[in-house]
Amino acid sequence: MDTHRASSGQVRAALPLLAFAGIVLLIGSNIVAIRLSNRELPPLWGAGARFLVAAGLFLVLMQVRGLRFPRGRSLLGSVLFGLTGIAAYFAFVYWGLVEVGAAYGQVLLSLVPLITFFLALAQGLERFRWPAVAGAIVTVAGIATIFHQQAGQVVSALSLLALLAAAVCAAQAGIILKLYPPESLLAANTVAMSFGAAILIALSVASGETPVLPARPETWAAFAFLSTIGTVGTFLLVMYLLRHWSASAASYQYVLAPVVALALAAIVLGERVGADFFVGGALVLSGVYLGAILQGRGVPRRRRDKPRRH
Repeated sequence: MDTHRASSGQVRAALPLLAFAGIVLLIGSNIVAIRLSNRELPPLWGAGARFLVAAGLFLVLMQVRGLRFPRGRSLLGSVLFGLTGIAAYFAFVYWGLVEVGAAYGQVLLSLVPLITFFLALAQGLERFRWPAVAGAIVTVAGIATIFHQQAGQVVSALSLLALLAAAVCAAQAGIILKLYPPESLLAANTVAMSFGAAILIALSVASGETPVLPARPETWAAFAFLSTIGTVGTFLLVMYLLRHWSASAASYQYVLAPVVALALAAIVLGERVGADFFVGGALVLSGVYLGAILQGRGVPRRRRDKPRRH
């Protein structure tokens, strides 16, 4: 009996780490699928349609499980997450990836752990650590190396700023879920994605995009992947992970995802990366390791940083 309990405890302890690994693989795959989708679909329309389909899938799962919609603080958290982590984040991501390559874009998004740390510090969720400052300096040096060497590649400064804004939105979204823990992962995602999809589609209409359906098989495949496992799987795992890890720890997904994005972009999109990418990327990853991973899974400052039981 004791052996069985010990084995069950080890499995439960390993689940967050397995969720983390799954998130890394899905995010790395998603950013390549977004690039494929952007080749044919208007970016904001593609993002809105993706989350509209995913919201419908979550609603079906809710009905099957007999779950009710969130209320009170849980509802507020779901709406704020939909605004920040879906509408704002993906609007910036889809816009930025129109010009910035998948691998380079993912390296920019690897700044999320450090941004999360500083936002969590400002909002009283974690303590200040000097290694995080040193890691931020190394990371900025890595980003400068990557884009300084791209003299022959025309990339809009607005596209780069859009991806940096997306990183800030992703960081704050994780903190929102720590401040307003969802009662039900399915219900929270249904509300967040419905709200996020509505905003993205409204932005698409306001910007003059023309709603179209995919015509190429590869675009359909990318859209189908993003609307199902790429979205449903990723967001369920993210919310689950945030119940067990701190906001800074969960955001480490953006550190390892560039490796997956780089390999897939080279294979699927035929994108090339040079020595500047590897040198700068190594600096970025070293900086995040120094400033975040080396310090452990985040140091909670207050009880509200701990997951609530429901």
